[in-house]
Amino acid sequence: MFSSILTAGGLMAALGALLSSLLAFANKKLYVYEDPRIDAVEELLPRANCGACGLAGCRAFAEAAVQGKISPGKCTVSSHEAVEEIGALLGVMANREEKKTARLACAGGRHVAKFRARYQGIPSCRAATVVSGGGKGCVWGCLGLGDCKDVCDFGAIEMDRHGLPVVDPAKCVACGACVDACPKKLFSIHPISHRLWVACKSRARGDEAESQCEVACTACGRCAMDAPAGLVAIKDNLAAVDYEKNALATPAVIQRCPTGAIVWLDDKGAVKGAAAKKILRKEPLPVGR
Repeated sequence: MFSSILTAGGLMAALGALLSSLLAFANKKLYVYEDPRIDAVEELLPRANCGACGLAGCRAFAEAAVQGKISPGKCTVSSHEAVEEIGALLGVMANREEKKTARLACAGGRHVAKFRARYQGIPSCRAATVVSGGGKGCVWGCLGLGDCKDVCDFGAIEMDRHGLPVVDPAKCVACGACVDACPKKLFSIHPISHRLWVACKSRARGDEAESQCEVACTACGRCAMDAPAGLVAIKDNLAAVDYEKNALATPAVIQRCPTGAIVWLDDKGAVKGAAAKKILRKEPLPVGR
């Protein structure tokens, strides 16, 4: 009996030694070196995993930064101090990127844009779009149900009293979540130096566009006439800015826009031109009229 116990114990000890040896051998043969700076860089990142840099998350960014494949400044969520610290750690220039922000190509709140019908259902722009486009007179316009606000993890989007999303550039990290969430494709990501902005996406022309929304672009062409050559063009009944020529943009371009559809964005918000109609109405327009 005692000898059987000793034999079993010996076998277990031998098996344990064998397995330990195999594990040690496998660890040595299969070991993959990982640069310790990756962990250090990741610690300095905001851990937002927002994807604004174009990579899957902060760990992927740290790996790419250590490998020299991406500049520390590509992380637009990090503070200036964090970016500089990462650059110093890696011995590279931080190359801070120009801040970008999400922008909405619609100014048609409920006080200026008509609704043909009142939508009742799941409070979601995507759901409403499936039901006859959401009921808005301008089929290109914002429905105001806040899908963009719901997906923003940074609290950068709030809905105003007229049912339009308002982006706070100071909080926006340009992750693009709102771009993907909007079923009307009204959001896009822009550097803050893009001051000239068409706050409309309607393809209707002239009186037809204005009959559905008082601030719609009517394709009158005045902005294109007043802009430096090639900066603004009318395409598909809508003003379009060529941001490759952004350095030529000035507030003079917006001054004769009759509806205020093209605006100049300063640090306080959207500025309309002198000829733009003044909107005094605060209450929503009646539905179905």
